[in-house]
Amino acid sequence: MNTIGYQLIRSWVKFSLHFYFKTIKVHGLENVPKNKAVLFLPNHQNALIDALLIGVSTGRKPYFLVRSDVFAKPFLKKIFHFLRMLPIYRIRDGRSSLKNNEAIFNTCASLLCNKEAILAFPEASHNLIRKVRPLSKGFTRIIFTALHKNPNLHIIIIPVGVNYEEAISFPDKAALFFGKPIEISEWYNSENLNESVTKIKDLVSSQLKKITTHINDDENYDTIIKKIGVDNLSYLDPEKVNTEIKGYDLKEDIQLTATNNKRRMGFFYYLFVLLNFPIVFFVEKSNSFKITRKRVYSNF
Repeated sequence: MNTIGYQLIRSWVKFSLHFYFKTIKVHGLENVPKNKAVLFLPNHQNALIDALLIGVSTGRKPYFLVRSDVFAKPFLKKIFHFLRMLPIYRIRDGRSSLKNNEAIFNTCASLLCNKEAILAFPEASHNLIRKVRPLSKGFTRIIFTALHKNPNLHIIIIPVGVNYEEAISFPDKAALFFGKPIEISEWYNSENLNESVTKIKDLVSSQLKKITTHINDDENYDTIIKKIGVDNLSYLDPEKVNTEIKGYDLKEDIQLTATNNKRRMGFFYYLFVLLNFPIVFFVEKSNSFKITRKRVYSNF
């Protein structure tokens, strides 16, 4: 019964997302293994929407790692557990709460040993800035715990590039890129875990910077954004955008047009809210997935 209920909710969300977006393009699904332990590691721009898009597009039924404060109320806790959400504790939740992560890592390790799929956001927070931010090492602890349980386990990491044309507008367009599979056994050294952490994080970060727009120049960030707009480039094609960014001469005298970030509402937006009212209600009630529209960095 739980499986049927979960599948119905999943189908409902997938259907309703097409009211929220004009276009949803999915690339690289052939990279997602069907019967292996998988850890999906996306960039994180648009809060709950990121998780919904990936969750209904993978062909798998992933478990989700989410911030622990959404589990504060017993009723919401039951709902989130039903939706395969697991709490992750951060330093801001209190240093004493971090010890609870050990049980979560063990749970995730057991899921991987059973060849399940897990989705975690390695940037540890969401932000609309078009940049791959430093990755937390938490996901490597999950991997190492699983390999400690089963040294012969084949774990596959799939980096996921989540791209929006203009996330604060409605309706928007989105493109997901499932990156090349990373076979952990090729990068894991049980005798030097620190080296393994560094190599795996660098590898994931490098892939993410190819499958989503990555603007690494904080000083000229706004100018680059405006230049991308003048050149009429689409953020749904991050490879092309990143290539063009590398060739920009920011000293040249160009006329930059201001970008219009005004949110556009309409019939289909309110229809999306209506169709997804229970989810929207729980999100607002928990006050946990509010989209950050400022360029503020946040980590565990």
